[in-house]
Amino acid sequence: MKIFNLVFCLLFIVSAGLQYNDPDPYLWIPIYLIGALISFKAFQGVFFPRLSFLFSGLLFIYSIYLFFDRYGVLTWIVDHQAENIAGSMKATTPWIEETREFFGLIILIIMTMANYIHLRYFNRKHISS
Repeated sequence: MKIFNLVFCLLFIVSAGLQYNDPDPYLWIPIYLIGALISFKAFQGVFFPRLSFLFSGLLFIYSIYLFFDRYGVLTWIVDHQAENIAGSMKATTPWIEETREFFGLIILIIMTMANYIHLRYFNRKHISS
């Protein structure tokens, strides 16, 4: 689990840095940095169960929005036959941008909930906020 958290901490720091040129960096940089912080602290053996659960919940709500948004994942699947979203680094259409953001949220949710579940099944030092 320590390697998992270290890898995701580094991944989220890089992802936060890549958001600098994003249309909404004020939203995505903090999201990825919070994910990096949770991963780093879990790497150190310190868990924040309430923060992790709240963070995952907020990300889940936002992911639902991105799924059903006008240019969201559903539009990408139905109207654009799930075209390649990794063909270039630049998102040339709004549904590619929203779909990539959706999958970023899913990765963050999986990491946060994996740590939360790990904490529930193993006796770890944790901070209750």
